[in-house]
This record gives sequence, structure tokens and C-alpha cells, in this order.
Amino acid sequence: MILEKIGEAIEKSGKSRYRISKETGIDQAVLCRIVSGSGKGQCSLETADKLCKYLGLELVPKKRKKRAR
Repeated sequence: MILEKIGEAIEKSGKSRYRISKETGIDQAVLCRIVSGSGKGQCSLETADKLCKYLGLELVPKKRKKRAR
């Protein structure tokens, strides 16, 4: 889910993956996998954090639904 949102933000940013790669230091192949959706489980937390900061995204915890007892 997080990688999907990051991939969407990359696409909407209007910046090329080459530019994002140069400005963040993240390999273009990693960016390509994230955008294509084939990067599940192949992105470190550090990379996701760096991309979120670069793209102006904020990770906010979801409120959990209370379980019925």
C-alpha cells in the first residue's frame, strides 16, 4: 500500500525517474520497480522514508477498527 502511494506520487510529480534518482541518490531501477508495482518487498524503509520526504508525503498511522467481542 505504501509503495503504491509512493509510485503514484512519483508519477504525479512530473519529474523523471532519472531526475529523482540524481536528487535522492536512489537507483533508477528501484524507482522503476516501485512505479511499475513490481517492487513489493524490495524497498528498504530508508528508501521509502527518503522518497516520502522528497515527494512531500507523510506517513500517518491508520486508526484501527475496534474488534467486536
